Amino acid sequence: MEDLVQDTTFRGRDWALEEVAGVRYEDCAFHDVDWSEAHLVGCVFTNCTFGNVRFNAAVLERVAIMQSTLQRCSFFDATLTDCKLTGTQFVDCGLRPLKIAGGDWGFVSLRGQNLTGVGLGGLRLREADLMGADLSRADLRDADLSSARLTDVVLKGADLRGADLDGVELRGVDLTGATIDLEQAVQFATAHGATVA
Repeated sequence: MEDLVQDTTFRGRDWALEEVAGVRYEDCAFHDVDWSEAHLVGCVFTNCTFGNVRFNAAVLERVAIMQSTLQRCSFFDATLTDCKLTGTQFVDCGLRPLKIAGGDWGFVSLRGQNLTGVGLGGLRLREADLMGADLSRADLRDADLSSARLTDVVLKGADLRGADLDGVELRGVDLTGATIDLEQAVQFATAHGATVA
C-alpha cells in the first residue's frame, strides 16, 4: 500500500543514496534536500515545490511530478525512466547531462532552460513550453512536440527527424543548423508562405 504524505515541508534533509518506492506526496515542499544518487521508484508528487534540491546521479523510475515547481534544482547525471511531468515547471535548473528514457512531459515548462545535447527522443512533449530554451545538439527524433511553444528556441545541431510538429507555430522557430526530415521541411516551407509543388 502506498504511503501518503500531505502538506509537509522538508528542509535540509540528507537523503543521498536513499531508496524510496511507492510514496505519494501532495502539497509538500522540499528545500535544500539532497537526493543525490537516490533511487525513486513509482513515487508521485502532486502540487509540490522543490527549491535547491539535488538529484545528482539519482535514478527516477516511473516517477510522476505533476503540477509542481522545481527551482534551482540540479539533475546532473540523473536518469529519468518513464517519468510523468505533466504541467510541471522548471526554473533555473541544471538539467545536463541528463539521461531520459521515455515518459510523458506534456504541458511541462522548460522555458529558458539549457538542454544542450540532452536526449529527448521519443518523449511526449505535447503543448510543452520550450520558449527560449537551448536545445543545441539535442536528440528530438520521434518526440511528440505537437502544439509545443518553440519561439526563440536554439536548435543548432538538433535532430528533429520524425518529431511531431503539428500545431507548432513554425513561423517563430529558427531551424538554422537543425536536421529535419522531408515532411517537416514541407511543413516549415508552408508555414512561411511557400507553395510546395
